[in-house]
Amino acid sequence: MTNSSVVTVTHEGDIAWVEIDNPPVNATSTAVRAGLTAAAQQVQGARVAILTCAGRTFVAGGDISEFDRAPEEPHLPDVVQMIEDSETPFVAAMHGNVLGGGFEIAMGCAWRIAAPGTKFGLPEVNVGLIPGAGGTQRAPRLIGMQAAIDMACSGKILPAETLLDLGGVDQIAQGDLKDAARTFAQNLPNRPVKVRDRVVAALPLDEYAATETALKKRAKGQQSPILNLEALQWAALPFEQGQPVERALHLKLRHSVESRALRYAFFAERAVSKPKLIDGIEPRPLNQIAIVGGGLMGAGIAMACLSGCLSVTLIERDNAAANAARTRVDGLIEGGVKRGKFTVDQQADMLAHLTTTDSYADAADADLAIEAVFEDLDVKRDVFRQLAAVIGPDAILATNTSYLDPTLIFDGMPNLSRCLGLHFFSPAHVMKLLEIVKTPNTTPEVIATGFALGKRLRKVSVLSGICDGFIGNRMLAAFRREAEYLLADGALPHQVDSAMREAGLPMGPFELQDLTGLQIAWANRKRQAATRDPNERYERIADTLCEMDRLGQRSGKGWYRYKDASRAPIRDEDVEELIVAYSKDNGLPRQNFTPNDIADRLLEVLAREGQQIVDEGIADRAEDVDVVKLFGYGFPRWRGGPMFLAKAKRGKAA
Repeated sequence: MTNSSVVTVTHEGDIAWVEIDNPPVNATSTAVRAGLTAAAQQVQGARVAILTCAGRTFVAGGDISEFDRAPEEPHLPDVVQMIEDSETPFVAAMHGNVLGGGFEIAMGCAWRIAAPGTKFGLPEVNVGLIPGAGGTQRAPRLIGMQAAIDMACSGKILPAETLLDLGGVDQIAQGDLKDAARTFAQNLPNRPVKVRDRVVAALPLDEYAATETALKKRAKGQQSPILNLEALQWAALPFEQGQPVERALHLKLRHSVESRALRYAFFAERAVSKPKLIDGIEPRPLNQIAIVGGGLMGAGIAMACLSGCLSVTLIERDNAAANAARTRVDGLIEGGVKRGKFTVDQQADMLAHLTTTDSYADAADADLAIEAVFEDLDVKRDVFRQLAAVIGPDAILATNTSYLDPTLIFDGMPNLSRCLGLHFFSPAHVMKLLEIVKTPNTTPEVIATGFALGKRLRKVSVLSGICDGFIGNRMLAAFRREAEYLLADGALPHQVDSAMREAGLPMGPFELQDLTGLQIAWANRKRQAATRDPNERYERIADTLCEMDRLGQRSGKGWYRYKDASRAPIRDEDVEELIVAYSKDNGLPRQNFTPNDIADRLLEVLAREGQQIVDEGIADRAEDVDVVKLFGYGFPRWRGGPMFLAKAKRGKAA
């Protein structure tokens, strides 16, 4: 037996077993690469070497923490080539995920067998990179150009069964993987031609152009999908020409702002789920959830909880509304079945764990109760008064308010330490963000339970303090204000929206307002009017539209007109004339703005508001702000978030 710190070589007759043990995902760290280099020497003389991994997965990628350092020897391309050239041929025996560098290593092996359900991919595009150890050069040669495009350009993950059909896997292992590998090794097929020596044709120019156009449309400004497509074309070159060019571009991209932003987002997503406040705190167990309000939001929360294997009691004002709520949740689950998210058996089980009722008494056994009613302080307070009368004295009470102060909502409740905000984003069964709002009285145990719930529901949870709109909607309000300043100063709605789409956002601020409805923000502005700083700039264009019953898509008109079921926005001359007249009437000279002018101004206001939120202690750190924008508002992940982007522009981003 020969050992390195993470790679072990053992001999069993004429078979050499090479095992990587580098938890949690056996990433191709410097130590793993060094261990594999030594192992490639140590297996010489054996008839065959079988490469396996300990733990729950095969090699599932590179060590991202190393990407900000200068590359350290041995380099992964050299390791893969050493395995490929070894006189003792390698069999990759794979399970779990075979991703990135793991798939590159597997392609260097002479044969590949996989446990059923093993998943394969080249997800470097998700961190702004192309593969760097021959992935774009070997994959087209092994599985064909189209499958390689799906993997490298779109980050698509393919199951072992698909790889078998494509010729990328030689066998699906039945039973124990090591036993299957041993049996395979006892009757080895003839050694195949090395993957790098196979021939593949580049995409014809018309197919390349069509593929590039489709990728650009989906990428919304991200460059790495296009660069992966370009690199895949190099596979038509001799390997010794294409692979060094791939490696050079990979190393160059490690230093790009796009890749640094995507890596920052990767780590930020994980960091925000572990706030210091709950470090070492055990959450309470949750089994039974009560939800008050069965509208779109309440039904979505119910669906999310049911999919997290929780029992749900959904409370409405009367029997008819309760029945309607059940129909609404049933429809959401049925939609999940049609999309392949749930089986029919799972659907039946979820519905069996759903109770709809018009009686608060049915919430008596709930571990956690969530209100999801109209955004009105008195209505919400009345909900909690009724809940407190029936629910256990320590059961957690959560408000789903978007803007209101939870301390006012919970005022007078017994045991305020159990109260918190759980701000779901609509539609709640789809959107990944969950803002967990702490009050001055909320205990760390209750907050930890909120985070545990978020994880169970497969949400990205972010801790927030109390302010108007918390983190996300406070920033949205600042964004909307600045967008309306731009209108008053010379822009038109379609110009602002177009500029923000070009900046990578899924839609601009005025399209978004029309989609979600102008009435909620209008109600908030009216609520804030009495306490608004008289020195704060305030433009009334949006208020005027609301007073004209132009409330967005549902009313058929808002900032734009809508005339058919597609709800495509149509420029409205009446709105544009109103805006121009507003500027004139208020003595505001109208300027010309370029798309960059508009984007810079709006992105800067997001970063400025985010920094104020951190400075005030509403958010713990910049990562919290950025994750909220990424997962709640569609901010482009490839730009990292407004806080990261602002630092990158100042040359200070990590």
